[in-house]
Amino acid sequence: MVADQGLLAPQRRALIMESVSRHGAVRVVELAARMGVSGMTVRRDLDALAREGVLEKVHGGAVALTGARTDEPGFEAKSALESRAKAAIADAAAALVQPGSVIALSGGTTTHAVAERLLAVPRLTVVTNSLAVAGLLADAAARRAASPVLLLTGGTPTRSAALVGAIADQVLASLHVDLAILGAHGVSERVGLTSPNLAEAQTNRALVASARRVAVVADHTKWGTVGLSGFARLDEVDCFVTDDGLPAPARAVLAEAVGELVVAPVPRG
Repeated sequence: MVADQGLLAPQRRALIMESVSRHGAVRVVELAARMGVSGMTVRRDLDALAREGVLEKVHGGAVALTGARTDEPGFEAKSALESRAKAAIADAAAALVQPGSVIALSGGTTTHAVAERLLAVPRLTVVTNSLAVAGLLADAAARRAASPVLLLTGGTPTRSAALVGAIADQVLASLHVDLAILGAHGVSERVGLTSPNLAEAQTNRALVASARRVAVVADHTKWGTVGLSGFARLDEVDCFVTDDGLPAPARAVLAEAVGELVVAPVPRG
């Protein structure tokens, strides 16, 4: 059965990398059937990913490279992944936000989904290093009389449309927020929350340090993935919001390590 059709090349390659990360290996014939494209198209995608050094192409497919992940798909590509899970997580995370509070949102597609649900929260101030979140809030402000106040950190953009670097870090060091809501590239019992980008990990640390409470929004596919640089331990997380695709053993680890574990049910069908 064809699950995904009409995908752009960055979206196909993000799906390929997700499959490689989850299963350790992929086959051309299975990817072609899943995405509704030819085997030749899949092989071209694998060639491109192999040139980037994020997987190893083998006969009939590709395998994961060993070690920590340093690759990162762009924002548009990641938006196509686990969209139902992200929506359920965003609904649950938005319920944590109180009217009149100051919150921080990191870069990422799940935090962007959270921002979409906060447009009507009264007297809200949002600090963010996400260009996508900033664009969403700016558009909302242009259309309506009441919308969250936006504070954009500044900095240098990454492939995932997050502003990072010394400017972003300095701005965050001067701020105090009630709640920081962060996404994560990877979540691991051993190393906690990680990013494949060193500068983004450092800016995420600054976000954590600025906050009275820290919430993490991460779907089940992030569990077991380890990026190049860590930015928070699990015991630094006050609330971890995920979806019901997360296996029971991982739920047990998180329930023990974090302040509160919220598992959002994902509508099926």
